Amino acid sequence: MSKSLFSNDFYWGAGSSAFQVEGGWDADGKGLTVADVNAFKKSEYQADTKVASDFYHKFEADINLMADLGLKMYRFSISWARIFPDGEGKINQKGIDYYNKIIDLLIERDIEPFITLYHFDLPYHLVEKYNGWESKETVAAFAEYAKTCYENFGDRVKKWQIHNEQNLMIRVNERMNIYEDKGNVEQLRIRMDHNMFLAYAKASDLCHELVDNGQVGPSISSTVTYPATNKPQDVMSAIWNNRLKTDYCIHTHVFGAYPDYYINYLDDVGLNLEITDEDYDVMKKAKVDFIAVNYYRTITTKYLEPTDKNLKGTKIKGFNEVDYNMYGYWEIIKNENLEETEYGAQIDPVGLRIALNDYYSKYHKPLIITENGLGTADELTKENKIHDGYRIDYIQSHIRAISEAINDGVDVFGYCVWSFTDILSSHQGFKKRYGLVYINRTDFELKDLKRIPKDSYYWYKKVIETKGSSIDER
Repeated sequence: MSKSLFSNDFYWGAGSSAFQVEGGWDADGKGLTVADVNAFKKSEYQADTKVASDFYHKFEADINLMADLGLKMYRFSISWARIFPDGEGKINQKGIDYYNKIIDLLIERDIEPFITLYHFDLPYHLVEKYNGWESKETVAAFAEYAKTCYENFGDRVKKWQIHNEQNLMIRVNERMNIYEDKGNVEQLRIRMDHNMFLAYAKASDLCHELVDNGQVGPSISSTVTYPATNKPQDVMSAIWNNRLKTDYCIHTHVFGAYPDYYINYLDDVGLNLEITDEDYDVMKKAKVDFIAVNYYRTITTKYLEPTDKNLKGTKIKGFNEVDYNMYGYWEIIKNENLEETEYGAQIDPVGLRIALNDYYSKYHKPLIITENGLGTADELTKENKIHDGYRIDYIQSHIRAISEAINDGVDVFGYCVWSFTDILSSHQGFKKRYGLVYINRTDFELKDLKRIPKDSYYWYKKVIETKGSSIDER
């Protein structure tokens, strides 16, 4: 790409989340989170949140590496339980102080802080007290937490995400603390999802009230679905997979009301959306300044006929828990035209161009990619090098897709690689590495936690220096 389509103020960034990098899980008054509890359950076969990448103690060194890279933006999350150990009640000043240090150092190094308020780590006290997002008490607690963050950090932080991937999070039982013994699981899921929409609306309203020039938006897990054939039922199956896994969520955030097709779907499958006039008023106040897109793969579907045993709306596991199949709507199949990672995600940079065009044409909001990267094993050589040309290939092809979307007329203002350093993967620990920077540890041996830039780090550094014009150079 000899001529860059990226503007001079395009944000070249990288990202992380608190529970995946910080460690210090109970340091300086931090409370227990759902992410901690889930990690501890898996600690027999992978790493947990106790140390993770140890960003809690090594943030200065990591931010210096970000500055050396030339990073323009660092997208990271605040741990709600560092600010409010119980999710509500008394503020933990040491948590405020910690994030102030990070924000100040980022700004000192000319890196814009971009904060996510909630990334899968609900304070566990709220689970014990209210069953988490089932209760509007958690909505009120979240609004107070958001207000506290805006008041303490909003003088320097102007870009905010509310929830990371609400549309995906709601489909993962362990992240929502949903278990089969809690009655009608799908009805509970709808209630929790609704309360998260209310929390978003309140937090977005508070941001515009309390943060001068503050901007706020949802982060969504992108779903781009191809029909397996040109049969009309297969085409419709792809539309429904997009609608019920992603599109309904963006629509509700942007327009402050559920789309008709979603309401009708709930009626068809016997689910009840309990919504009050007050809820409608709250949701209508929601504001979206931009849409943050997390993109990794595309999906292919065909129509799945209901049966006497499996009525319309019956869900069964598909490719994984997140990408479930549903009778009367869709069944996920493998796309033979795409390569896939060792963990089964099909690699499709063209799908990113499709997603960006689709979201911009539907919602007319500026877009930023807040997660995109390759999770796989990396080999540390005897010379302490990581030759991850496969990661460069992945990032390169997706940046090229972004440039093509920009050329299509889509307003894309930033790209954040997932992730800056290796992180604690929720399901594969440190076997599945995403980082531009290697963390010298394994799941069960901390070693020296040394930071080692990979080949992809140096390649991305040049991309940033050339404002994207060097992405084809190796």
